[in-house]
Amino acid sequence: MHKNDSTANGNLEFHKENLKRRTRFAAVFVFLIAAFCLITVLNINTGNVNIPVSRILKIIFTGTGEPAEYNIIWKIRMPRILMAAILGGALSLSGFLLQTFFENPIAGPFILGISSGAKMIVALAMIYFIDQYQVVSSYTLIVAAFVGSLICTGFILLFSRKIRGMATLLVAGTMIGYICSAVTDFLVTFAEDSDIVNLHGWSQGSFSGMSWSNVSISAIVVGGTLVLTFLLSKPIGAYQLGEAYAQSMGVNIKVFRVALILLSSILSACVTAFAGPISFVGIAVPFLVKRCLNTSKPLVVIPGTFLGGAVFCMMCDLIARMAFAPMELNISTVTSIFGAPVVIFMMLRRKRST
Repeated sequence: MHKNDSTANGNLEFHKENLKRRTRFAAVFVFLIAAFCLITVLNINTGNVNIPVSRILKIIFTGTGEPAEYNIIWKIRMPRILMAAILGGALSLSGFLLQTFFENPIAGPFILGISSGAKMIVALAMIYFIDQYQVVSSYTLIVAAFVGSLICTGFILLFSRKIRGMATLLVAGTMIGYICSAVTDFLVTFAEDSDIVNLHGWSQGSFSGMSWSNVSISAIVVGGTLVLTFLLSKPIGAYQLGEAYAQSMGVNIKVFRVALILLSSILSACVTAFAGPISFVGIAVPFLVKRCLNTSKPLVVIPGTFLGGAVFCMMCDLIARMAFAPMELNISTVTSIFGAPVVIFMMLRRKRST
């Protein structure tokens, strides 16, 4: 009888804990969705031309309204908002995958120099294709950024075999990033202005000038990569418990690690191709989301990280547009202001725990 009571109490405690965990997950996702909707409305409503919410809803849901307001919403503000959401989510997810790969929460595409490598190759591609063909396609930019990401990732992996300390590896990644940025600045400085009209602004990071064509291409690339990442949820969960455990669960470690790098590179390449390098999002957002959810379970963290990155970048883009309007800040300036303190807190917290 006593044994049955203990079992019943144990089951009750388990169900209570499970309910508390599910309630926390639901609360976090409801908050993120509400924040997403609110920031979307604010982004559409805020600008040099203020449009009342009632007219915004009418234009969005009925497709009718003043021609000027219709063009502002559908041709300028909506593509920019959606790109900030898609690319913000992609950058956060890329950071999560890199953190899983290196087993370190401070690993990210910007810190490791991967974004800078993508930026360098994209700059080369833009200059070459515009000079030769007067046009460069979105797919060309994505492929160029992907190649740049893989080149820098390859160097990081080579360093990781020689360097055991993660702090030293991060410094090596930062140095690679500085070298790539220096080459890019050199290209921008000496390139013809007529050939690279927007290259300098792009190299600083921005969501301005986005079109529906950009939205559709990025949605296809990022959406497909997001689905593939979801399919890796179980192997990621097993890998988080250690390589030996993952192997015992049937995970092919070599193939799995290659998949992580490829998916992360595709995501960061898409971001860099369209918006330029954006700093600290890939580190700060996964950390904050995991803290809020109080779990590292991939099936929950992956959508949470993507949605969190979307909200974070949309908020930062709104601040970049309106803080000193009509002058617009670079998106990396704003993401650094909010993201860098989070990274410093993470490093101090890791220092105390060791």
